[in-house]
Amino acid sequence: MIDLTKLPPPDVLEALDYESIYAGKLTRFQRLYPDWSAALESDPVVKLLELSAYDEMMYRARVNDAARSVMLAYANGRDLDHLSALLGTQRLLVTPADPEADPPVEAVSELDDRLRYRTQMAPEGMAAAGPRDAYRFHALSASGRVRDAWVDRPEPGVVRVTVLSTTGEGEADAALLATVGDYLSADERRPLNDDVRVQAASIVRFAVEAVLHVEDGPTASVVREEAERAVWRYVRAEQDYGRTLGRSITTSALYAALHQPGVSRVDLLLPTATIDLDRTEAAYCTAVTVRVEQHDD
Repeated sequence: MIDLTKLPPPDVLEALDYESIYAGKLTRFQRLYPDWSAALESDPVVKLLELSAYDEMMYRARVNDAARSVMLAYANGRDLDHLSALLGTQRLLVTPADPEADPPVEAVSELDDRLRYRTQMAPEGMAAAGPRDAYRFHALSASGRVRDAWVDRPEPGVVRVTVLSTTGEGEADAALLATVGDYLSADERRPLNDDVRVQAASIVRFAVEAVLHVEDGPTASVVREEAERAVWRYVRAEQDYGRTLGRSITTSALYAALHQPGVSRVDLLLPTATIDLDRTEAAYCTAVTVRVEQHDD
């Protein structure tokens, strides 16, 4: 499946360059009125040209937003709801509202990124022969609490669906597994000869611990904070909707995240090796601990 985040920006989007727009308007005005030369900041003509350039830039921004609103890679909110409806996909309700609670609880709906992923998978769900991605699409559509699902065939006639939850560390509880199993077993979704079995993903917990060697200076704390943020970005990116199961945690990626500007050496203490996973497993980072050792020049 195409990774929408790696598509180049569409040509329809215009650059928002105020200075370029203003320069173009000023040039055209000078062609029309060659005798005008009072290009001072306080000149009324300059003020009008600045206002016109700003208005045009804002108009271009609005056109850009309108163009993005009809593209799956960029649409959000209700715009995404309408795009998804074209493929028969509707935003799921994760947690219903409870106005009687104290304090009242608002409804929690499926996030945009998850709906976007399911919409991209929607054509797979139209297949009737039980291909892997059709089962994955239906598993993700069974509940808004499903972060990822993987489908394999451990033996003839058996379809095994591994489910990862959005809650806690990702381990699916019995209620979620039952919901997914019932949804997949509906006559209009499951081929007659398939025996569908649903299981929870195995959670592989790990921590990141590292020592950064930096030159003595006031930026040591900043380097540590940036390194911690970079590590969290990496491990959380491995938990994207629909892309989590089987995603390994590599030491090379951790070294890259930790090796911030100003760091002369990285000692990665944990994990001691790349964490290789199969498609029934998901990694969960429990902690990131980064220490800094400063050295004189």
